[in-house]
Amino acid sequence: MAADRLSATELAAWRGMLEAHARVTRALDAQMRSEHGLPVSSYEVLMFLADAPGHRLRMSEIADRVLLSRSGLTRLVDRLEHLGFVSRCGVETDGRGAYAQLTDAGLDESRAARRTHLEGVRRFFLDRLTEDDQEALAAVWDRLERSH
Repeated sequence: MAADRLSATELAAWRGMLEAHARVTRALDAQMRSEHGLPVSSYEVLMFLADAPGHRLRMSEIADRVLLSRSGLTRLVDRLEHLGFVSRCGVETDGRGAYAQLTDAGLDESRAARRTHLEGVRRFFLDRLTEDDQEALAAVWDRLERSH
């Protein structure tokens, strides 16, 4: 195949992954906004904090996990702080660093939103695949992750 183009199969695989991701993410985002007033990106921050020791993480760790710029994460955490779901605190050993910590209200919201999110992941994605499809995709994603 020519180096300057993808074969029809390669293009279908690539575009299919992008389109499926976009479609499922839009559906999940609409569901989360409708039921919790939160976009998926806000839910992801709450989820990472809920799962972290002490329900807190460095801002830089969160930015890496949710694939946002530092400034984008700062704005997102500002909104979550305004809603009362997150508080910020300094890092004792590093005057420049900051933690985001889940509040009790944020923990409650993350638990409710997690149930909604998991239901949406199943409805918009997993239920449309056979068990064999799911196993094949899991193997592909694992192989791609290990190759980096």
